[in-house]
This record gives sequence, C-alpha cells and structure tokens, in this order.
Amino acid sequence: MKKILIILDGLGDLPCKELKGKTPLEAAKTPNLDFLAKNGKTGLMVPSNEKIPESEVALNILGYTQKINRGILEALGSKIKISPGDLCLRTNFATKKDNKIIDRRAGRSLTTKEAKSLANDLSKRIKLAFPFIFQATVQHRGVLVIKGGFSDNITDADPEHSKTISSQPLDEDETTKLSANLVNNFLEQADKILKDHPVNKFREDKKLLPANTITTRGAGTEIPKLEEKKDWTAILSMPTEIGIAKLIKMRIVRIKQPKVTENDIYKNLYTSLNTHIKVAKKYILKKVKFSKLRKYVQQPNFYIHFKETDIPGHDGLPLEKKKMIELLDDTIFKELTKLKDTLICITGDHSTPCKLKSHSDDPVPVLIYGKNKDSIQDFSEKACKKGKIGLIKGKDLMKHLY
Repeated sequence: MKKILIILDGLGDLPCKELKGKTPLEAAKTPNLDFLAKNGKTGLMVPSNEKIPESEVALNILGYTQKINRGILEALGSKIKISPGDLCLRTNFATKKDNKIIDRRAGRSLTTKEAKSLANDLSKRIKLAFPFIFQATVQHRGVLVIKGGFSDNITDADPEHSKTISSQPLDEDETTKLSANLVNNFLEQADKILKDHPVNKFREDKKLLPANTITTRGAGTEIPKLEEKKDWTAILSMPTEIGIAKLIKMRIVRIKQPKVTENDIYKNLYTSLNTHIKVAKKYILKKVKFSKLRKYVQQPNFYIHFKETDIPGHDGLPLEKKKMIELLDDTIFKELTKLKDTLICITGDHSTPCKLKSHSDDPVPVLIYGKNKDSIQDFSEKACKKGKIGLIKGKDLMKHLY
C-alpha cells in the first residue's frame, strides 16, 4: 500500500487568547483534516527524547535514534561536499547591539540578493588557517564548513542555545580548542566586515535590522551510515530535511525556493508554501510528465515536510499559523481525501507555541488514515488526546505505518 507521511513543522500549540482559548489547529476550519481523522485513527506523539526538540527531530520520526548534529545535515542539504573531520555548522545572519544579539534572524527580512551578497563578501575577505566554505541558504540561514580534521565538541555561538555568543571548547583536547578558535576567528572577522557593509547601510536607511553578526550552532564532523529508505521519495524545501533524506538514501524532489525579493516576510512565506504544495500535489497525484516521474513510479512512499507552519509560532502570530493550516487543508489535504489504497499519516515534528515563540516539549497530534479507525471526529491537540493510537514516541511512529 502506498504511504504518505506529511510533517507540518511546529504544528503543536497551546491555547491562544487571540483565538478565544483555542490553538491554531483547533480554531482553523479544516474539513479535510477532520475527514481523515474521523475515518482514521489518532493520537499524540512525543517527537524526541530531547526535552526541547530541535528541527532535526524529523530523523527520529522517520525511525532513527542516532543523534546527528545539525551542521552535518545542513551541509549535506546545501550540496556541499564534505569529508569526515570537516567542521560543519548551521549559521544565521543576526542583529547585534551593544554586544548582545537582539534578533537571531535579522528581522527575518533578508532578501535572497542581500544574503548572497553578504555571504560572497565574507567568503572572499575572511582569512582562516584552513580552507572553508560559507554559503547563504534560505533567507537568514546559512552553513559554514571548515575543511580538515576537527572536533565538534564545542558550544554553539548562539544565545538561544548557549550562554555565550562565542564558541567554547567542551574538553581540553587541542583539536577541540582549535575548532572553537577557528569559529571565533571567523565570527570576529565577520563582525568587522558586516558592520559597515553596504547591504546593512541600505537596510538601516529603510529602518530594517542590519545583518551585522553571525551565530553558529549544531557543530558536526561525523557522517554516519544509516539504514536506507530507498523506497521513499522526499519532497522538501529546506536544507536540514534534504540532508536527512540524502543521508538515508531517499529519492529527493528538491523544491526550489522562490527568490526573496522584498522584505514582506509573510508574503515570501506564502509564496514558498504555495510552491511546495503545487509540486507535492503533482507528485502524489502523478500529474508529472513521465520522463520526470519515471524514477519514482517504483517508489510509492512519500515524505513531505512543510517548514512554513513553524514560523508563525516563533513570531507569536497564531492567526497566521491558523491561516497556513487552512490553506494546506483546502489544497493538498483535500486531494488526499480522494486517494484510495493509500496510508496517510499527518503530524508535526514538534510544538512551537505562539505564546512561547520557541519550541516546547508538548506532544503533537498525529493521524493515520487507511488503517483502522477510532471514534475521534476532528484533528486537534485536544481531540487526539483521546485517540486509539494513544501517546507514542516519535521513534515508534513508522511502526504504525507498516
């Protein structure tokens, strides 16, 4: 039986006063999600063993318990060739004032042109004792790879993940100290270059936050070998998830991110979300030219991950999160209700409550359609709590699909 696993990033939430005490999922009009829940079975899932799950928890949901550092996944998903021992880090362009990070995403308003201009200049002007690759990926996001044989036992240089905005060694090994020193050297040079960069002068003139510093996190040096899932096709847009799919040998349909040409954050997000929906619908409904689909016909299983639903939670905007859920329901989930001989699973990779503006350890709702049913009538955190699946761990979800 064909299987479709859809993850809505940051789906879980808590009651919001803006929604009269409901979560965005509860408040959203979702007749198609409710149909799937009513005719399937539901429950709650604790995505990972970590207290506060990170974005790479999707690997856990796919059935893997190994901890793989974020930097490795970002590099793999960004088409960077890496070797064991290379120091890989996820980066953000951020805003610093009085030696404090005041916005970890530079207002979430960097255009593609701005990000690439900053990254290109840093790559040309920063000098390290070892070769490195620094690349802008999506909006404020980026990846840094320092080539060589390093240790990844260093702290994040990110106030959300560490107490400092510099990297510190976590052991006394000289290789570890070298890793931290190289990262800090890169960050110090970057700060000097970004301070007076024309892009930031332009942004400040427009009353936008400057991208005048960089944060790093998720240092990794090892590329593990994992059990392969060659009978799955992943339809993805973000480097982390693409890196995961590449690591486990899924076939990948890479959604080309639309260029961000203006500073309207949510206009950019909806453009990206609609593009992802359009491509995903074509593949799961087989409305793709045979020449493009040929290598997927023997891979009936699909993993689709929508990142956009996570952003309103971080921004504290429950109405936008509700709106995105309704858009998904009226498009791709409507099409799913028409499929036959298909097992459908819809869940989240973690909760991002709007009132917290960050990830939390709250369980996420899960539904499985096409394999038995329970008495639940709608898809929400509260309703799924009473579902037949019960409370499961993320690493066990795949067992329910076979």
